[in-house]
Amino acid sequence: MDSVNTVDRSDYQNISIPSLINKRLSDQGQDFPVANTGKYVERRLQGDLTYGLENLGLKNLGHVYHNLPVPILIEHAVARGEGVLASNGSLCVKTGKYTGRSPHDKFIVEEANSRDEIHWSKMNVPIPEENFDRLCRRVRSYIQGRDLYIFDGFVGADPQRRFGVRIINELASQNLFVHQLFIRPTDEELQTHNSDFTVIAVPGLHGDPEDDGINSEAFIVLHLSKRLVIIGGSKYAGEIKKSVFSLMNYFMTKADVLPMHCAANVDDAGNTALFFGLSGTGKTTLSADPDRYLIGDDEHGWSEDGIFNFEGGCYAKTIALSRENEPQIWDAIRFGSMMENVVLDRYTRIPDYNDGSLTENTRVAYPIDYIPNAVIPSVGGHPKTILFLAADAFGVLPPISKLTREQAMYHFMSGYTSKVAGTERGIKEPEATFSAGFGKCFLPLEAAIYATLLGKRLADHPETNVYLVNTGWSGGVYGVGSRVPIKYTRALVSAAVNGDLDNVKFHEHPIFKIWVPDAVPGVPTEILDPVKTWSDSQEYEKQAKYLAKLFVDNFSKYVNVPEEVTAAGPLVD
Repeated sequence: MDSVNTVDRSDYQNISIPSLINKRLSDQGQDFPVANTGKYVERRLQGDLTYGLENLGLKNLGHVYHNLPVPILIEHAVARGEGVLASNGSLCVKTGKYTGRSPHDKFIVEEANSRDEIHWSKMNVPIPEENFDRLCRRVRSYIQGRDLYIFDGFVGADPQRRFGVRIINELASQNLFVHQLFIRPTDEELQTHNSDFTVIAVPGLHGDPEDDGINSEAFIVLHLSKRLVIIGGSKYAGEIKKSVFSLMNYFMTKADVLPMHCAANVDDAGNTALFFGLSGTGKTTLSADPDRYLIGDDEHGWSEDGIFNFEGGCYAKTIALSRENEPQIWDAIRFGSMMENVVLDRYTRIPDYNDGSLTENTRVAYPIDYIPNAVIPSVGGHPKTILFLAADAFGVLPPISKLTREQAMYHFMSGYTSKVAGTERGIKEPEATFSAGFGKCFLPLEAAIYATLLGKRLADHPETNVYLVNTGWSGGVYGVGSRVPIKYTRALVSAAVNGDLDNVKFHEHPIFKIWVPDAVPGVPTEILDPVKTWSDSQEYEKQAKYLAKLFVDNFSKYVNVPEEVTAAGPLVD
């Protein structure tokens, strides 16, 4: 299929957006679509108000649009040449050079109030406050005379623990994205809305590495004390989503809430399950259970009252998407959703989800209520079951094993999965990947702080069971063994979340010390103990000890870890 994503701009080069839309609808014999003819509403639609942007130093602006309805945002995006409508009704945009997050372009301002708290690392790179101020001045200068789109809403479905968020966008399409991804306010809430977090996203502004002290033209800079994020140089909308998540990962800990990079669902009886896992582990597939109700697909908090979703929407990968395998996501891609970098047929505008020529990271954003079995509001009770998903390409880990509280903290800090040949350039053999909290690039604080909060919640709720699930290989390493059949993984996950493992006997793994079930209904007993699936038990032991050492070596970098948590790791000779 030919790639398409632009429209002819020649008919509106010098026409304002309201005038253009008015012109196009007039050509069709329609009036400009103002559902409410009140002067205030009409001024909002025409962008005649500023909504306090001058308090941020944003002045001499073009039109400023505030919480526009979805159809009008889509009209603006199409009229501005930001994207086209696909055959399924979704707005489809291209993000140019940046088709995913750019972690090396993310910075945290080094300032007095937060300097000593941040875990400075390759993921949390400091930038001087004067550089941040310089970039802010460039942003203020850049937006003069330009149209802006504001979304005022919330992050955090728990009304007692939510933050007001204001997102200011240069692009109407990105404003559609945040409208669908964050929690949308009621008309009454909008009248009294206060912004705890502010994000300014101007992808058309490119930074200068030499002058601004950054690494490329892209920049994502968080100022924690000011609760302000500025983003430039990248059209990838996920930068906005994950910047707010990073803020939540900082501020939630101060409210005794564990922020989590996980999916969550619940059954008819109110039993909540959490699914942690890095890319390729099956988190989306396994949490999208038609027999359970979706709380959220990516970001949650665990407070003393229970689980709550941070967001009001979903941001799903679409590469190789099919209605057969993921019917809920397929049906959610309709008018109001926004696709990124999905290739469309030039004539029919039918998406080709198998075409990864622009990127393998093709995405779609849609509100959570596009999922028919979504929980609204997105809250749940304390989890009965927590699942850590790992695609183990070494073929060492059992397909499911139970963890003690200390082991749960250990494996939470480890955040293990593995890469295999073909997933990234240069990888020819299985390669272990560790990501603290299953999302270390979003954690401003030390990993032990988040693990301690997890341990506290587990101590308060001993009824919560934690399992490590290997969705990877069995019977040998990648290339020798085979991947654990998805039907067995589903059966094991169902057994865990339904409580069928509560009365099963377990035995301790001799190297990893995790607890392996002796039998699980509906699953062949011979696949439960990994050593029994290998033709050579000595080769299994060799690989198991190798992976165990990788775990221990990775864990040695962490500081301020309770001794009993370190001791919960695997044995190494």
